[in-house]
Amino acid sequence: MATRASLRRRQLGLSREQLAGRAGMSVAYLRQLEKFSGDFDPAALMRLAAALEMPYEELVAGREDAPPGQRTAAARPMLMRLSKQECWERLGTHGIGRLGLSADSGPLVLPVNYLVDAHTLVYRTDPDGAAAVAAGERLALETDHLDERMSNGWSVLVTGTADRITDPDAVRALMERPGAQPWAGGARELWIRIVPSEVSGRRIRVG
Repeated sequence: MATRASLRRRQLGLSREQLAGRAGMSVAYLRQLEKFSGDFDPAALMRLAAALEMPYEELVAGREDAPPGQRTAAARPMLMRLSKQECWERLGTHGIGRLGLSADSGPLVLPVNYLVDAHTLVYRTDPDGAAAVAAGERLALETDHLDERMSNGWSVLVTGTADRITDPDAVRALMERPGAQPWAGGARELWIRIVPSEVSGRRIRVG
């Protein structure tokens, strides 16, 4: 626990004084927590876990499950290209993707809900948000699936140009489809269509 607390504090860029203030404990007590293992007050540990933005069980005992992608790879993995039809079939099974954009500060990647609509992808966003790209702007969307138990998975990448959907009937039809409500909440009244110029995908499976 001591190492996990100290490492997480450094990840958050906090000093001992700052973390102790967040957790409602003295700096001396926090120093003991970070250096030694022992029977510390559970209430203090719960406050510390909240201040470190991590689950109480993970702070005290560590993660029992390995993060995705850290298990041993299959004995004979095979990497295969997906056809365009296979790419679209997989895109239709998912509704969350990673949107890739160019921003003034550099590349930007954002998670978005998306729908497949006649071999295009559509998503809704805040008109003043980072994903509210202008018509004609280049962008990309990636989605994937990983099966740890079977040691296989796939990924699909769509690159193309943005088009703003302004026709009321088209917007109304999209709003009625399952998955149209944004997970991030809010009105998000602007609909963007990604018109693909290239669709590619790969699949990894056990040979």
